[in-house]
Amino acid sequence: MLAHDTKRNWQPVIKQFEAVVGKNGVVRRREELLTYECDGLASYRQRPALVVLPRTTEQVAAVVKICDQNQIPWVARGAGTGLSGGALPVEDCVLIVTALMKRILDIDLENQRIVVQPGIINNWVTQAVSGAGFYYAPDPSSQIICSIGGNVAENSGGVHCLKYGVTTNHVMGLKLVLPDGSIVDVGGSVPEQPGYDLTGVFVGSEGTLGIATEITLRILKTPESICVLLADFNTIEEAGAAVADIISAGIIPAGMEMMDNLSINAVEDVVATGCYPRDAGSILLVELDGLEVEVATAKYRVAELCKKNGARNITTASDPETRLKLWKGRKAAFAAAGHMSPDYFVQDGVIPRTQLVGVLKEIEELSEKYGYAIANVFHAGDGNLHPLILYDNSVPGALEEVEELGGEILKLCVKVGGSISGEHGIGSDKKCFMPDMFTEADLETMQWVRQVFNPKGLANPGKIFPTPRTCGEAANAQKLEQFKDVERF
Repeated sequence: MLAHDTKRNWQPVIKQFEAVVGKNGVVRRREELLTYECDGLASYRQRPALVVLPRTTEQVAAVVKICDQNQIPWVARGAGTGLSGGALPVEDCVLIVTALMKRILDIDLENQRIVVQPGIINNWVTQAVSGAGFYYAPDPSSQIICSIGGNVAENSGGVHCLKYGVTTNHVMGLKLVLPDGSIVDVGGSVPEQPGYDLTGVFVGSEGTLGIATEITLRILKTPESICVLLADFNTIEEAGAAVADIISAGIIPAGMEMMDNLSINAVEDVVATGCYPRDAGSILLVELDGLEVEVATAKYRVAELCKKNGARNITTASDPETRLKLWKGRKAAFAAAGHMSPDYFVQDGVIPRTQLVGVLKEIEELSEKYGYAIANVFHAGDGNLHPLILYDNSVPGALEEVEELGGEILKLCVKVGGSISGEHGIGSDKKCFMPDMFTEADLETMQWVRQVFNPKGLANPGKIFPTPRTCGEAANAQKLEQFKDVERF
């Protein structure tokens, strides 16, 4: 039985898809499609009509061409870990899932590059080259489960983005399937290509311009020395001041992360690192890398600046095992939030570092105003905030209130000169806030670019750009889906 009883006759289309990917490559039973009805932002739910699982570029192209010929909207999905509803299906769409495209196609250590399919897990890239003394720098917290294709779509960052940049800084070339099913190559095997930067246009386009089926990534030599410092403070304001002083001193850590007391206790409850003092108002994790003499000097200076700003204790680690232990809690922060509350809503805004203390105070005031606890976990070095709003979705009206609160945080970020997204993308979650950041002319220009690649609007429709629907998209979508379920049964 198909997921939706619509006017479209799906049987001929299903046979076309099965001719391309085989019967096992097409998922169509309603109960099986439940797996694909949302991404990491589970408050948005919509079952697709079909799921197709290609394994090669040619299969992706054939599937997209069938959609184009039959005027069927489609959405690309990787591992489904996105947090902005970017891979949320639209009604009666085909979901093209790249999870089976998980081959490493080429490793070129001499030229420091690796070519992978989009289903490769982020952490697998480093594992493939670490024995030769290389690694892949972008490292989202979900790196053990998120895929490179999704990282490219959302332009993901991670704890090391402060020094090494986000995904776009490490993508050299792409093989793309465009929305009409044609296959093109952009970029190449060298960092700088003549002509338009089409690779830069595609990275972060959230599946609205096509699907990346082969990705050429830049890999880096493992630093000679790495050291992690963990400093704990009585207040989050003290830690914020330490961040500003470290950057002002001309020190660029590989990563610099902050967590508040609520987050500290959550991760200790779940992963029990034993490293994070439960009574601390906040902790600051600083990773330094480079030449041994450079790291030794910077370590001393960072410790001095933390103490100057009220650090109570400072722990340092240079061996891999202890460094991993210090990072373990930060990497598990989002998962730990699930143990604090039945549900949580994560936002992703960016602010200037100099505004950190003031913005955190305003977030605290918003928390008190709306009556929802907010756990703060963020990339302090580049001002990328990840406030986790804790709530219970079973309480009527809670989701609407939480979405409104999340919107107030994004508007605050824009007000102080920041952005509504640092690495999670816009997706379905934040599209109604795009006019708060961009003018009508800006948005129209972006649509022109989209229409060049996607003139029929079949590739990931309804994402990024605002629609007549109001903010509260998740709550509205949830109500609509519940209503449809009643109709179905």
